[in-house]
Amino acid sequence: MKIKICGFTNADNAREASLLGIDAIGLVFYDKSPRHVDVESALAIVNALPPFINRVGLFVNADSSFIDEVLCEVPLDTLQFHGDESVAECTQYAMPFIKALRVNQETNITQMADDYHQASGLLLDAFNKDTYGGTGEAFDWSLAKVDIDLPIILAGGLNPDTVAEA
Repeated sequence: MKIKICGFTNADNAREASLLGIDAIGLVFYDKSPRHVDVESALAIVNALPPFINRVGLFVNADSSFIDEVLCEVPLDTLQFHGDESVAECTQYAMPFIKALRVNQETNITQMADDYHQASGLLLDAFNKDTYGGTGEAFDWSLAKVDIDLPIILAGGLNPDTVAEA
């Protein structure tokens, strides 16, 4: 099991979390999120981390010029596309990426795994018609029991009381 915590907004919290043994941090570059960071803050957070912590940049329907700007300033290891990005949009960068899916009964995870087969993994989050994640809501985790070639990353509603069930 790997642990990624998303939404750090300051270097001190990220550094403290890294000491607890997390594998990755997520930096949210989506200005509609309350956990959004600007490039300057993201750089400070990344620079505060020890080696071997994967630095993930989360984007939601961002222009490629904005992603390029972030990549020029912030040393990220992985991109996470959490919106409606196409396969072409996700694969235009020469680096690993995670594709997030908002999951409900209609989500065809197997088809999405085929479509996004170049991804490093599929992140499954609760569907919410009003937002692209970060709600803390759980989804029916039994929907994640699919036979696909990509790693599945669970998100949404995870806490010490629910992680074993997930």
